[in-house]
Amino acid sequence: MYITSMFNKNKNLYVANWILLTTLLVAIMIIVGGLTRLTDSGLSITKWELFTGIIPPITLGQWIDAFNEYKKIPEFKIQNFSMSLNEFKVIYWWEYIHRLLGRIIGIVFILPLIFFTIKKYINFKDLIQLYLIFLLISFQGFIGWYMVESGLTENIDVSHYRLSLHLTIAFIIFSLLFWNYLKFKYTNTQIVEKKLPFKIEFIFIFFLIIQISLGALVSGLDAGQIYQTWPLMGQEYYPNDSEYSDLFKFSLFESPSLLQFLHRNIAYFIFILFSIIATIVFRDNQLYIFRGNILLIFLFLLIQIFLGVFTVLSGAHIVIASLHQIGSIFLISSVVFLIFKNSTVNLQL
Repeated sequence: MYITSMFNKNKNLYVANWILLTTLLVAIMIIVGGLTRLTDSGLSITKWELFTGIIPPITLGQWIDAFNEYKKIPEFKIQNFSMSLNEFKVIYWWEYIHRLLGRIIGIVFILPLIFFTIKKYINFKDLIQLYLIFLLISFQGFIGWYMVESGLTENIDVSHYRLSLHLTIAFIIFSLLFWNYLKFKYTNTQIVEKKLPFKIEFIFIFFLIIQISLGALVSGLDAGQIYQTWPLMGQEYYPNDSEYSDLFKFSLFESPSLLQFLHRNIAYFIFILFSIIATIVFRDNQLYIFRGNILLIFLFLLIQIFLGVFTVLSGAHIVIASLHQIGSIFLISSVVFLIFKNSTVNLQL
């Protein structure tokens, strides 16, 4: 009995470590993807070559061929017409690393999953979930190319809608992976005495995902580079280049000013919602087990708010904007951990 228990524990540990590795790779992918966007590198590779694209240009002739392909698209003709070959190499490497990471994630995820399936390390229900995550990872690759394709013909940038979809799916994959890591990591558990009411933690993460999606729309339209003031937008709370009625039109998603306004105000709403959750937890002694989680979320939320403000004040400076995106990874992780703890068990850490 003891040997069987130890064997099952080791199986879970192997699976947990594999999922953790994939989760970390996805986090790195999100960071590199953000830097690829911030450096305007996403359109530097104009073809989707799943296998041959693994090998980057090596010789001078190959680099010139790649550069000539880039010269055919509007981004070069309209915006980067004075770019040198050495400058092109910089943006090429950012996009290349981003795509290479995508391939690595796919391989690192599917090969061990097949091995664990054959060895029967994972039960059928969990296998279904993990294979669905793989399908989502594969779909993400398609969305990535679908996004790049939108900037190769008429536009000098990718569609901000497709960019937002691409980032949103990335965070959904990250959250699902982190959830599964926790599930395999913490198996020595017991039922909680009391859970958070109204599924409020799911409402909270829903608005975090909405905020991340909006952040991608803001980034896609370079909306962070206007109204470089806080707490007001210029001299007003509401942007003076828009009407209030514009908030109820679909065209608001094409307006940099209104997108920045929405992004700011959803951040305020998220902080209020968190304050409600924190109040519930600290007023009810039966919810004491969640207080450490709440304090951790508060720390990451506070850092994220400060980084958001500094991103606006700096005109979306690349370093600060990148840190702002990294902060969202830590914030989402802390909330997923709260949801896991509340939805399943009182973890014996």
